[in-house]
Amino acid sequence: MPATVLIFAMNFIPMLQALVLSFQSGIGNNLTWSGISNYIRLAGDSTFRTALVNNFVYLIIQVPVMLILAILLASLLNIKDLRWKGLWRTAIFLPCCTALVSYSIIFKTLFAYDGYINTILLNLGLLSERINWLGNTATAKIILILALIWRWTGYNMVFFLAGLQNIDESLYEAARIDGAGPIKRFFAITLPLLRPTLLLTTIMSINGTLQLFDESVNLTAGGPANSTLTMSHYIYKATFEYNPQFGYAAAMSYVIFILVALLSFIQMKVGDKR
Repeated sequence: MPATVLIFAMNFIPMLQALVLSFQSGIGNNLTWSGISNYIRLAGDSTFRTALVNNFVYLIIQVPVMLILAILLASLLNIKDLRWKGLWRTAIFLPCCTALVSYSIIFKTLFAYDGYINTILLNLGLLSERINWLGNTATAKIILILALIWRWTGYNMVFFLAGLQNIDESLYEAARIDGAGPIKRFFAITLPLLRPTLLLTTIMSINGTLQLFDESVNLTAGGPANSTLTMSHYIYKATFEYNPQFGYAAAMSYVIFILVALLSFIQMKVGDKR
């Protein structure tokens, strides 16, 4: 009961307050009821559409690549005879223990115009001149996606590794006796039995990507020209950087909430045979 009360007080009451706020305009004691005007404004907001498209670009590219890498790494690290398993698992998991701000600054330093990546590529003769990685709309998105993959692959790998260790080894032995190779065993045994874990990690990854904030703020500051701006970053700007627009920011927050709920529902329907 105490936990239930705390969750209700700290999560659900603010969610209901935000819903009411999304139908209001003004700040402080000057809040006035404005109906669905904030949502109508969202429909014509080109910056919000840009942020929405950016989030889905990250989702479509980063989430599948990250989950595929996580499954492959987990399969490799589940090999019985692999030496130094603990070292490899720790090394791959370690990035997700790095503070969000810290790793964003590291990537910003690496890919700066006079950073290490440009210096190394120039010294190797792979570049004739330095590239402004974070100042170009296309490359800035790529760097942000690389940063996300680097940080979160190990996190998802741990879930898959736990799932793999719950699969009975006798299934693989029976498949070997029947002449099934590694690829056949992977698609016929590993993937089907990892379905619940895959469903969980997919939902968490989609949820996290749609709420992406730290990388956009600390790595690229949403630029150049809003090309890496995310919805959460835009909500922050609308709330604290621009003329305070709490009702409008709350409306954007509920759009994210609806998207997360809808995509999670679709994932549950598609991924869970029950």
